[in-house]
Amino acid sequence: MTGELLTLAMMAFALGMDAFSISLGMGLVRLRLKQIAYIGLTIGFFHIVMPLMGMMIGRFLSDRFGTIASYIGGGLLFILGLQMMIASFRTEQTRWIAPAGFGLFLFAISVSLDSFSVGLSLGIYGVRMIIAIAIFGFISMMLTWSGLLLGRRFQQYLGTYSEALGGSILLIFGLKLLFPL
Repeated sequence: MTGELLTLAMMAFALGMDAFSISLGMGLVRLRLKQIAYIGLTIGFFHIVMPLMGMMIGRFLSDRFGTIASYIGGGLLFILGLQMMIASFRTEQTRWIAPAGFGLFLFAISVSLDSFSVGLSLGIYGVRMIIAIAIFGFISMMLTWSGLLLGRRFQQYLGTYSEALGGSILLIFGLKLLFPL
């Protein structure tokens, strides 16, 4: 159980790094604490809903396809991690979306889409759903708040590297599922 919690916390951290890095940029805009709280809660909510949907579909696939589904899940994590790492080093970063109304909705969807894929993999792997989504939601919310609050100072130093770190963690867990010991 402890190993599973640590693994889920690390995956949640990796998924939340995308929200953290974008929140660093959003932190350059002076936001009220109420706005920061609302943005963090919204991101946390989407990091619960998206992996939950993925896990439900993943469980269905696992029941239908068994062991092959585990390899598919590992491959998805590996590809997602690789994509996150490559995207973090691109120079044309046009990600700015206003953190209110429909813009916040689009922002929340965009930073939580990768958690759907991870949820799909975890559903195939048979992880405990409630624990996983609670950890994902909480950590992504905390990372979003941290990014917004630290954005004015550290965006230029951490933005690219935080997404690369998140991608490398997902890549490693994908390899772990593809090549179990």
